[in-house]
Amino acid sequence: MTLVRSLLVAALALAVPFAARAAGGHDSVGCGGCHSIHTAKGKIIFAVTPNTKALDPKTKQPYSGTTALCLACHADSKDGGQGYAPVSGHMSHPYGVASVNPKVAKVPGELLRDGRFECIGCHDPHPSNPNYKYLRVDTAKGQQMDAFCGVCHPGKADAATVKQAAIFNSMDESGAKRAAAPAPAPARK
Repeated sequence: MTLVRSLLVAALALAVPFAARAAGGHDSVGCGGCHSIHTAKGKIIFAVTPNTKALDPKTKQPYSGTTALCLACHADSKDGGQGYAPVSGHMSHPYGVASVNPKVAKVPGELLRDGRFECIGCHDPHPSNPNYKYLRVDTAKGQQMDAFCGVCHPGKADAATVKQAAIFNSMDESGAKRAAAPAPAPARK
């Protein structure tokens, strides 16, 4: 029985395209999965129609920009997406935010897009990003999330850990930009 099972697994492995077995979900999509020059949809060169059905729970308006692109795939089909690893606005970190309250987070400029906090503030979805869940900061496969969260929420992480956090940007792929060390918390009296 194990020989038959082994042959079946080998046959399936050959039948599945190589790209579908890539290390990350976006690796198998390629550039054309998100971007298109000649058949662009939306303001940016999106290959897919931006999701205009998913609504921001605060404004009750459709998301825009890169968040609408991400939600074209990463929202449930009932919410206008394709259901690939769907996110939920009420169950995850806020995204598609027009402005960030500085009392809540101190977001470095390189994580904002035209002053907005979009999905790409936390994630760089390009296949060249080697980090866990395409996060912009290496979290040692999710084991050091405090370094990542501390980039914007300095009160929630050790300053030395955050200072070592390199922010990945696929446009330069250097990962050399280091997060600024958060200011020490004021002494309590």
